[in-house]
Amino acid sequence: MADFPPCDDVCGALEEHVRRNFPDREVEAFTWTAGPLLEINPHFRALRISPGAGDRLSHYISVGGWAFETDDSPGIEFVLSVEEPTDRAVELLAMSVYYNRSGVLGLGHTLPIGAPWLPGSKSDHLLISLPYLWGPDLQISHVGDRHVEFLWLLPITSAERKYKMKRGLDALESRFEKRQIRFWDPRRKSLA
Repeated sequence: MADFPPCDDVCGALEEHVRRNFPDREVEAFTWTAGPLLEINPHFRALRISPGAGDRLSHYISVGGWAFETDDSPGIEFVLSVEEPTDRAVELLAMSVYYNRSGVLGLGHTLPIGAPWLPGSKSDHLLISLPYLWGPDLQISHVGDRHVEFLWLLPITSAERKYKMKRGLDALESRFEKRQIRFWDPRRKSLA
């Protein structure tokens, strides 16, 4: 477990929100010390949710992204799911939170990550989507007068990003749903 600065009220409330949505699961906190994120946001952490009944995946959820909310954009936290626990998930959350520090990301946006999301993968972008697996109970949290949204990071290929740009987010997500995408599988083939 990392040595974190004391959690402020917002971080504590968001962490409790995550724990309520994943009852009876082990939750462990990590941080990412490489890069500039902790210099501007010392409260960033990634919570790893252990697999549970009927769910063999580990889910990593950021806490700290809310600090970059703007007048035009609510605070955003991110969720990323993996088959096997990996520090790469923490790195990708830190990268996404840092990139969004001026409120540039939102639903339907894609974030180029410059390399495969996991070794051997063709996916080198992250699509920001609704957290369909968990619904609005996880998606929306109110802490005082703050509105914080938890959005899902789905690894996608460059071809899938181009498909989304040409046909729209709904078309891409419909294609994923129709073909029952294994979003957690780094070896999955592109659906575009």
